[in-house]
Amino acid sequence: MPDVIILLFNRDLRVTDHPALQQACQDARQVVPLFVIDPAIPPRGRAGFLIECLDDLRASLRERGADLVVRRGNVVAETMRIAAETGATAIYTSGDVSALARKREGRFRRENIEFRTFPGITIVPPAQLKPVTGDHYKVFTPYFRAWSEIRWRSIAETPDTIAMPEVRPGDIPRPRRRPHLPGGEREVRRRLDLWLRHCLRDYAAGHDDLAGDHTSRLSPYLRFGCVSPLELATRSGASEEFVRQLCWRDFYAQVALAFPGLPREDYRPGRREWRHDKEAEDAWREGMTGVPIVDAGMRQLAAEGWMHNRARMIVASFLTKTLGIDWRVGADHFEELLLDADVPNNYGNWQWVAGTGNDTRPNRVLNPVRQAKRFDKDGEYIRRYVPELANIPTTMLHEPWRAPSPILGYTAPIWRG
Repeated sequence: MPDVIILLFNRDLRVTDHPALQQACQDARQVVPLFVIDPAIPPRGRAGFLIECLDDLRASLRERGADLVVRRGNVVAETMRIAAETGATAIYTSGDVSALARKREGRFRRENIEFRTFPGITIVPPAQLKPVTGDHYKVFTPYFRAWSEIRWRSIAETPDTIAMPEVRPGDIPRPRRRPHLPGGEREVRRRLDLWLRHCLRDYAAGHDDLAGDHTSRLSPYLRFGCVSPLELATRSGASEEFVRQLCWRDFYAQVALAFPGLPREDYRPGRREWRHDKEAEDAWREGMTGVPIVDAGMRQLAAEGWMHNRARMIVASFLTKTLGIDWRVGADHFEELLLDADVPNNYGNWQWVAGTGNDTRPNRVLNPVRQAKRFDKDGEYIRRYVPELANIPTTMLHEPWRAPSPILGYTAPIWRG
């Protein structure tokens, strides 16, 4: 049995259902829980949420007799420095699929130390499911069928105690401002219990209702691993529609594993020529397009670091299909502001909407007028985030051609059809 193993946290900031943590505690006499803040990764709008997650993780580890060791610098270099300091002979971590994560894992494997990755970021490991032909599923529906039939792993046991060698814990930096949503495993467990008790049964019928806001808002916690996606799927199994949304996360993870260029390259190239229009791009980012449902979604993003999923689809379709602007412009803006942005989901979904990704109907266009009438029929969502329209009749909110758009002029009647 090794004397010391380093448990390197990344996008798995929890102690519940953490296979790498469970195995480290079984395999070693002492474990060093470590998180390295990489200055090469811009903090973006998620910095405050991350800090609250780290605070919460440290508290959970201290309850078990350990602590969270925090360092700042190159992740591989700092981890190896801790290994030398503590005499650790192995590093355990949760496997991830982004190009950055895989490059980092490759560097660890070249070091003179045992390095092991474990499941936990997704429900089904990205490489576990493969079609008869090809290295990954390119279309969601056959993936979902295969995913639904596979036997999931068991929930990992949460260690009661964690023995840890003497090592300076290090300080967790203080955020400049608190996030709109509080971070951490304790907070998500509180929210999860309430949501499962009161909202899950209505999810299928109401998850597209923009004003009703019946979505779980658990996505930021999934992004940082404050809650296990497997536990979430297991506990919400009565709602096939919700579990299906969790499957989309796994689907894009296996796409990103097979296609590392997902954030920058067209998954299906040659679909479209994009145009550059800085004025239109800025108006879209600022929620000043003059199209109420689009502006509401973009202002929700700016205010909360989150956006209703239906609104995400509407604003993405508007940018790429109506304005003809490159999907990378929108995806990078979401990456900057969204609390829940991760590489597979964010860029995979943007490519799906833009017609360059995994949508089997690449020419699909979401008509913003029809979408507003269907999913915000009383205009409540629009008025909530575009207060200057508070006294405008609903019929006018759903007929944007009655007021000129700063970037479209009076061209909006093309949406009548």
